[in-house]
Amino acid sequence: MSSSIADSLALLDWRRRSAELYAEIRSTSDHRAAWERWREVRARLFREHPQSPVPPEDRGTFGGPHLYNYDRDWRALASIEPAEPQQFELPTSDRGSMSFTRFARGRFTVGGVGLSLDLYWLEGYAGGLFVPFADLTSGGETYGAGRYVLDTAKGADLGAQDALLVLDFNFAYQPSCSYDPSWSCPLAPPANRLAVPVRAGERVEPSPAEP
Repeated sequence: MSSSIADSLALLDWRRRSAELYAEIRSTSDHRAAWERWREVRARLFREHPQSPVPPEDRGTFGGPHLYNYDRDWRALASIEPAEPQQFELPTSDRGSMSFTRFARGRFTVGGVGLSLDLYWLEGYAGGLFVPFADLTSGGETYGAGRYVLDTAKGADLGAQDALLVLDFNFAYQPSCSYDPSWSCPLAPPANRLAVPVRAGERVEPSPAEP
């Protein structure tokens, strides 16, 4: 089998496993248990799978992905407001761009603070809902270019509850380019920069001085 065919099949397997994992998450009523399962499966995939974003030479000693402790307050339910469709070329980590259309805005509350994020639809290949964000931890405790809370083209879909979109930031993850710059990843746009620290989900490796 050629390496290109093997790579394609490995990518297919990675996406299949991701979709199955998120289907399991959506069907689990115990949200913390679902998060524990997500953490366990992703740690194994990052260490062992040929499509891991971690460079092959680092996988054997990889101790991540590193996560904040689970915080139920960061499981938000967002009401969706329509927005005038607007196409964007979101910059990517390799100085390119990817086409998305902003089509709606999700509004939610965490700790009594009203927050909102623009919702984007990927215009390439199969399309999909894409919700990137940055916050006050970006560039310090988390990857500077932001994180993703939803990316349905990759299977990262938390579903809905009571006609509200689930935005559980405990499942927010850093893009592949945070592990290896050879990956190309769309970055969080200015409209989705939250003026609060989101200490939930994936983060950079804590320093030894942190508890």
